[in-house]
Amino acid sequence: MLNDKTILITGGTGSFGKKCLKMIFERYHPKKVIIYSRDEYKQSLMRSEFEDKVDMRKVRFFIGDVRDKDRLYRAFDGVDYVIHAAAMKQVPTCEYNPFEAIKTNIHGAQNVIDAALDRGVRKVVALSTDKAVNPINLYGGTKLVSDKLFQAANAYRGSKHTCFSIVRYGNVAGSRGSVIPIWRNIIEHGGMTLGVTDKRMTRFWITLEQGVELVFKALEEAKGGETYISKIPSFYITDLAKAMMPDARIEEIGIREGEKLHEVMVTKDDSRMTYEYDKHYIIYPNFEWVNLDKALLPGGKLVKDGFEYSSGTNKQWLSVEQLRKELKRL
Repeated sequence: MLNDKTILITGGTGSFGKKCLKMIFERYHPKKVIIYSRDEYKQSLMRSEFEDKVDMRKVRFFIGDVRDKDRLYRAFDGVDYVIHAAAMKQVPTCEYNPFEAIKTNIHGAQNVIDAALDRGVRKVVALSTDKAVNPINLYGGTKLVSDKLFQAANAYRGSKHTCFSIVRYGNVAGSRGSVIPIWRNIIEHGGMTLGVTDKRMTRFWITLEQGVELVFKALEEAKGGETYISKIPSFYITDLAKAMMPDARIEEIGIREGEKLHEVMVTKDDSRMTYEYDKHYIIYPNFEWVNLDKALLPGGKLVKDGFEYSSGTNKQWLSVEQLRKELKRL
């Protein structure tokens, strides 16, 4: 699929971009991979980190911001596939800087769409988040709008063949800014207390590898407007604390502004367009211009009306011991 193709990753210096770059070279022989981001220092660190891991003759580091449409037009020239990972993701930061979040997450998405259409990109996969589902914070609100833009973009391609789809998952285990590295830092410095915002909290467990796998799947088979969601286990946040430090004192510090008790990937309202596959769900676009008979991929089964995919009501759960094993793999 990606052999002899040019792939561009926006926000490519983040945790996802690094894992994606590594897995692309492990599985394919790309013509070129472009890392598009705005931080020259992070690009320098990433270049050094991958110097002996991938064929750096095929990697380009392109300074640019998704807010800058002209720069995107330049970067997208000759690109076959775009993986859109750039976003402002920190909930408190977005709450305090709403105008900036809108510029990056919404206007940036529109710029990516325009550049992809006008430059003839074959496929674009945009990374979404559980927070875009029934959003209660600005970050979720901007990502909901972004998702809608990428879905509707398929209706604007006209004679062009650019395909836009979405991949949705929650917090990635061990990713930058997530609870695991924060707790590890506390433990390494001799701390005995791990703070949880609410002891009832649950989350889905997904690794960076699984996230990249889902993106590859969308790049390979999406026809336009689909939202891909992995079937993954849930865990209690208190069980994660016990797995990391069995004798830790767990302190409930209060739920943060804009934080949810459970991650929801598929709402009851979305169930009417959601199909279950062996290892994932697909929410198909609900537009009059979509021919569902042609859009449906084989092997799927429509979920029951009223179905909801939530970390709090999931059928798969990780025990403390299973979490401990997963943590060793990170």
